[in-house]
Amino acid sequence: MSDSDRRIGRRALIIGGAAAAVGTAVLARDELSHLWWRLPGVEKPRVAGAVDFRGARWVAASPGNYRRADRPDDYPIDRVVIHVTQGGYDSAVKVFQDPAHAAAAHYIVRKDGRVTQLIRELDVAFHAGNREYNERSVGIEHEGFVEDASSFTDAMYAASARLTAAICGRYGISADREHVVGHVEVPGTDHTDPGPHWDWDRYMRLVARAPRA
Repeated sequence: MSDSDRRIGRRALIIGGAAAAVGTAVLARDELSHLWWRLPGVEKPRVAGAVDFRGARWVAASPGNYRRADRPDDYPIDRVVIHVTQGGYDSAVKVFQDPAHAAAAHYIVRKDGRVTQLIRELDVAFHAGNREYNERSVGIEHEGFVEDASSFTDAMYAASARLTAAICGRYGISADREHVVGHVEVPGTDHTDPGPHWDWDRYMRLVARAPRA
């Protein structure tokens, strides 16, 4: 290597290092921009046991299964993600309260239509297996199994559709299949829910008819 090549190499290394430092600073600033709400007196007041959907029952998930945030101010919400628990309601609640599980959704809808909220919509639930989608979405679990069509009852469809419509109305989300998606449609996921027995046409009709308030 000639001396001029070494100079170029050193210059490239210096420039590269500076670029990396700038890049790190930009990333840090971007991350800090999502944490402004943690400053004293800025965080929105929270009431223990409060729910975002009228009529929902509150059962808290473990803090290990979500990240506190101040959405939609720090992360705009533009998706609803539909899940299936692959188990019963009680077992789903149990695992969402286990910090070692490292995952939970904002809501669970039972077969009888009962809606339980486990994480505030303000916060980022670890439900989609994709950080970007976690930050931008609300996750709704449904009691049952993807391979069992009988899991998806009339009461479940109706209650879930009302919940999704309310979420869409709250954040100005278009109630269509681009913005209301299944877990299987999240980039990078290895899940298959809600599966072939979930009636999307029926569900979206119910969402369209439900109040968005």
